[in-house]
Parts: sequence; structure tokens; C-alpha cells
Amino acid sequence: MIASALLDLNWIGQARSIATALVRSDNFNALIDPGPGSTLATLREQLELHRLRVGDLNAILLTHIHLDHAGATGALLSENPALLVYVHARGARHMMDPAKLLDSAGRLYGPEMKKLFGDFLPVPESNLRILEGGELLVLGSRELRVLYTPGHASHHVTYFDPTERTAYVGDTAGISIEGHPFILPATPPPDISLELWLNSLEAIAQLRPRRLFLTHFGFSDQPERHLKAYRERLLAWGRLSGEILSRGVDQSEAMRAFARAVAAEAAEFLSPAELSHYVFNGALQLSWLGLERYHQKRTEAKSRESAG
Repeated sequence: MIASALLDLNWIGQARSIATALVRSDNFNALIDPGPGSTLATLREQLELHRLRVGDLNAILLTHIHLDHAGATGALLSENPALLVYVHARGARHMMDPAKLLDSAGRLYGPEMKKLFGDFLPVPESNLRILEGGELLVLGSRELRVLYTPGHASHHVTYFDPTERTAYVGDTAGISIEGHPFILPATPPPDISLELWLNSLEAIAQLRPRRLFLTHFGFSDQPERHLKAYRERLLAWGRLSGEILSRGVDQSEAMRAFARAVAAEAAEFLSPAELSHYVFNGALQLSWLGLERYHQKRTEAKSRESAG
């Protein structure tokens, strides 16, 4: 029987920020999104609570390759070279050679990157299992379905366990602390697409899951309500960011206006302590940059269409 467990990685001392899913079936043990390299020690401690070591793992399943989800993968392979790593085709090359990914992240996080995410070691090509979406993965005696769910990232997938009816959605369904009804989007650069994102949410809803597993953070046990509310908030963020950009203010003022508007809305649902935790997890400045890029790309595409 498949059993899934939440491992809290206590990211830079903050509980309920990054969750890893431990999925077990017979003698097969897999992690869905092992987290960043900075939380390796905590990951080992969490595995020990389940009487497991890194050497007992058989596979790592990545929803996508962002550092807070996939950063520890290469280091885990250095301890257990037999690990299989499942990743979407668009992300595979960056797992083998993370230089471009790290350069891009370094521009966003600056000198804090090492503290936040630790090392991101390359993964040998022979360990990679490439996904496109539509696969059935055999874990022990059970299977997980793979859905291609872009929007947050072009290389994002969702894993669905049809027995437990749990969808492991990575960042596709936003940030919600242990099923809290307030959901905060995470829309970082470089390749968010709200149109693709809405399609991905519909694809997950079509599975009729009983619960969602969010990396940030934990299980949501009312998936229908969650997905509907998140769709509405994504659309609202698209309208909000477009309106702010139409004012023609400089980037720093636009970013502040966005953060003020998001914080004001969130404060209607969250206590001050909860709001602080959501903001810590949400990196609003990066979400603004992603939305700004999204609108710029749409404007450029319309200009090309007009010129053509």
C-alpha cells in the first residue's frame, strides 16, 4: 500500500515553509521535491523518523527544478548513486548542468542565495528519467500518473496517486499553509503564463482529487474550493499587475504598489503572524517581476502580430 508522509524541512529555521512528500509502497521509497541543498541535514533527520536513510531511497520525483524544490537532488545522488530522478524534459538539461539556472537565480537572490538554497550539484544523465506528461510511474505495487502542468514554470508536472486520490501539485496551486483558505500565488520569472496556468488548474480539477499536496505548505483537503479560489486569485493578480503597469511608474514604485495591494487583501484573511509567514514564503518582489515579464511578453507578442 502507498503511504505518503509530509516532511517539514524547516527552511532557514522556519517551520511550515517547505514540505517534501515521502511516498512509500512495499519496499519502494520516493521523495517528491526533496527541497534545497540548505535543508539536507533536516531532510536526513526527517527520514530517520521514518527509519530511513538516504541510501534507502529509490527515486526522486521533481515537480519542477526551482532551487527550493530540486536543489538537494545532486547531493542526494552523491550519497546514493542508484537514485532515479524523474523530471520534465524542459528541466532535464538544467539538472545535468545547472550553471544557467544558478546564474539566473543568483541575479534574483544575490548574496543570500547560498544561505537560502545551499549547493545545487549536477545530476548524471544516466540517473535521469525524462517526462513529457501522460506517463504512469510504477512505485512498488502502485502507480502515479504524470500531468504536464505549466504556468508557474514551463517544466512543471503534477503527480497523481489514483489510490489515495492525492495530487502532488508543487507550486501549481499556490501557497496555503496546511489548507488555510487564503492562497497566495507564487509567480516568479522567467516563464509564467497565466493562460497555461489556468489550463493546468482545470486539468488537476478534472482528476477529482480528494486532497492536494502543496510544497508551500502541506495538504489541502478541500481541493475543489481550493482550485476555484486560486483560479480567481490568479486572474485578480493578472488584472492588478496590468493596472499598476498602466500607470507608467518606475519599477520600484510599481513593486511597492503591488506589495501594498497584496498585503491589504491578505490582511482580511490572516492574522499579523500568519501574514508575515505568508509574505516570507511568497517572495512578493519576485512575484512582481514574474508578472511584469508576463505582461511584457504579451505586449511584445501583440506588437509582432500587428506588424505581421
